[in-house]
Amino acid sequence: MALRQRAPLGTAVAGAGCLLCAFLLWRAAGRWRKVLLLFMLCIVTFSAVMARLNHFEWMFHPIPAAQFVTQSQSKLDPKEMIMAVRFGGDARAYPISQMAYHHILNDLVDGVPIAVTY
Repeated sequence: MALRQRAPLGTAVAGAGCLLCAFLLWRAAGRWRKVLLLFMLCIVTFSAVMARLNHFEWMFHPIPAAQFVTQSQSKLDPKEMIMAVRFGGDARAYPISQMAYHHILNDLVDGVPIAVTY
């Protein structure tokens, strides 16, 4: 955690160091070396941006609005695994196959807000 807290400063210092090195090398570099230098600066910039983003969040796609059908309308295989929730007179079933892709669903069951996760 201590390293994660210092990461923004470390990323900024490393990026500034690379820009300084590129500036110092630019005048002495030939045409092809300038192209290589620009390519390396693009890689450094991309790496600095990616270091600040949480790419794991890109993998999770929450379901914005759940849609439900009755059991008779359901096209689920009888052997498919589900997660079930019941509050009061309201019940919901969430197919594991869908939850494994989306990982999280905010829902309202009998007026109670819940977060379904898998």
